[in-house]
Amino acid sequence: MALALSLGQRGQGCVWPNPAVGCVIVQGARIVGRGWTQPGGRPHAETMALAQAGDLAKRATVFVTLEPCAHHGATPPCAEALIAAGIARCVVAISDPDPRVSGKGIAKLQAAGIEVSAGCQAQEALLAHRGFFSRLQNGRPRVTLKLATSLDGRIATASGESQWITGAEARRDVHGLRACHDAVLVGGGTARADNPSLTLRGLGLDRQPIRIVASRHLDFDAPALQASRDVAPLWLCHGPQARARGAWQNQCDALVQVPLAADGQLDLSVLMQALGEKGLTSVLCEGGGQLAASLLRAGLVDDVILYTAGLALGADGLAGLGDLALSHLHMAPRFELISARKIGSDIRQDWRRLS
Repeated sequence: MALALSLGQRGQGCVWPNPAVGCVIVQGARIVGRGWTQPGGRPHAETMALAQAGDLAKRATVFVTLEPCAHHGATPPCAEALIAAGIARCVVAISDPDPRVSGKGIAKLQAAGIEVSAGCQAQEALLAHRGFFSRLQNGRPRVTLKLATSLDGRIATASGESQWITGAEARRDVHGLRACHDAVLVGGGTARADNPSLTLRGLGLDRQPIRIVASRHLDFDAPALQASRDVAPLWLCHGPQARARGAWQNQCDALVQVPLAADGQLDLSVLMQALGEKGLTSVLCEGGGQLAASLLRAGLVDDVILYTAGLALGADGLAGLGDLALSHLHMAPRFELISARKIGSDIRQDWRRLS
């Protein structure tokens, strides 16, 4: 199952709205088939592993990180494919919360006389599929907030200079983060100030995340984003009074209107629900400070990846987060440290929201 979970990671960021599943088929002491969900969501992991195993799948044991699907969609159910292959046993890490599948895949296998064991490395599988689960259960993708700051939590000098606070190794690592998320999100201020491309570069991977800019008025110019539309799609989320909507109509791939919250800014809860409806299961927020603070205030941040560089910029530098309007410590969003490691001359810390 550990191998199946590792294989499933290969699909992260490129299989939405489907889950990134891994599958391993074992005949005796020999692995005869391996598979993972392919780009675009199909073929499924079980289909790939069965194709590799061929006749050796008969009477074999299958390890799969998520309950095999039981419904007819663009492809036949994986549960039926496993039955047709004549497997003897199926070990499932965790059941699928999709109402079209939940319990039905396991029941179909059992009805065919296949032994089913569930719960193997369930906690690890829950973490691996948490974006898919979030979309199904909460209606929104999993949100990861990426911050790159000085020792004293600043992202730019008083004059606005920010390139580069972290080193080349940390910046390359960020491209790895982009690779395992469905989309990258920035605010209009970041698009205006930095003119980022937000593309995945330098890893030799033939895929790109959706680039999303959240801008209430669409009052920014982003030549780098527009120039790379042939490489990666560009979505714009805007408020109801965005007068520039018409000008952007043919310069992006999707325009998503979002209502305003009580503070007059975009309602980020509704925005995330809209992205979930479009099928996204994971979003990496790369800035800026106001957008990051708004996501934290709304309780929408599931994970924080913090890169810390060994320099100090002082109180006159630009803070990594905007105002959170906290009057008491108990109101602060809290996260659990999962890991910390050195990357080049910088430190990367991975934090997960306390439930």
